[in-house]
Amino acid sequence: MIELDGSMGEGGGQILRSSLALSMRTGTPVRIRDIRARRARPGLMRQHLTAVQAAARVSGARIEGDEVGSREISFEPGEVRPGEYRFDIGTAGSATLILQTVLPALLHAGGPSVLLLEGGTHNPQAPPFDFLDRAFLPLLRRMGARVEAVLERPGFYPAGGGRIRVTVSPSGPLDGLELLERGEILEQRAIAILSALPRHIAERELRHVEGETGWAPSAFEIREVRSPGPGNVLLLEVETAAVTEVFTGFGEKGVRAEEVAERALREMRRWLDSGVPVGEHLADQLLLPLALAGSGSFVTLPLSLHATTQIDLIPRFLDVRIAVTPVGEGRFRVTAG
Repeated sequence: MIELDGSMGEGGGQILRSSLALSMRTGTPVRIRDIRARRARPGLMRQHLTAVQAAARVSGARIEGDEVGSREISFEPGEVRPGEYRFDIGTAGSATLILQTVLPALLHAGGPSVLLLEGGTHNPQAPPFDFLDRAFLPLLRRMGARVEAVLERPGFYPAGGGRIRVTVSPSGPLDGLELLERGEILEQRAIAILSALPRHIAERELRHVEGETGWAPSAFEIREVRSPGPGNVLLLEVETAAVTEVFTGFGEKGVRAEEVAERALREMRRWLDSGVPVGEHLADQLLLPLALAGSGSFVTLPLSLHATTQIDLIPRFLDVRIAVTPVGEGRFRVTAG
């Protein structure tokens, strides 16, 4: 059994989710202590507990410590079982992070699976559905994965109540992926999504983006959606020859629409100015698939604490080395092999 210190690196939920994913994929039991020790409220919160329970159901695992507030769990996976699963966080906790936990195992199960994930789909502390759908999953499919995701109902913080349906078909070993150049920009879009809020919020966000970018009028869209609670998110999408990146600004009470737009613009400008193909958040998501493939590389911005924590964690489960090499000012090449 692998023993892990949950306070290592970023000291939050990423260690838990990645450890569960790797445990299921390799069949290796794991014990994690001091879970989320670096957070203001340590231990398992509802969304983390749902990830543990989802992993246990998918793999027929024996678990101890699976309760809200627990700071230590042991997890002994069995055989991964394809099927139809419904996982409801019951809060605005991120549904996309539950998928992050169970998807690597289900990609190599003995049959197809359908996941119904309920909770937050647009949560400031996690990748929103649109990032998953437009940036991450297309690259995973390029590696040979067979997975499709549909947003059936958005769920914003703090109400949650969103729903994502994911279809996973078994695939062979993942292929490595090389993302070393961005290539030319093919298309740019700005989408303001609103639920139960005045339309002028979205109009002001898009007007600010238009003034800062000079994009054509056809690049802008307002989507008014139905959700269990009010919410607003601004998506800036840039499609290039190599990748599609999505940058997000989340509406907050007391924060002006222009500032929401500016937050997304700052992140997008940083990526554009760097010339790298892979942004900071996409790098976080690509590390585990590349490690499972056993090969591949990408050029990215300085790595986040989430990413460096995964780089330290992965060799505990897999015979794979992940190297990080500077390739210019503020640019790094990440190689798995």
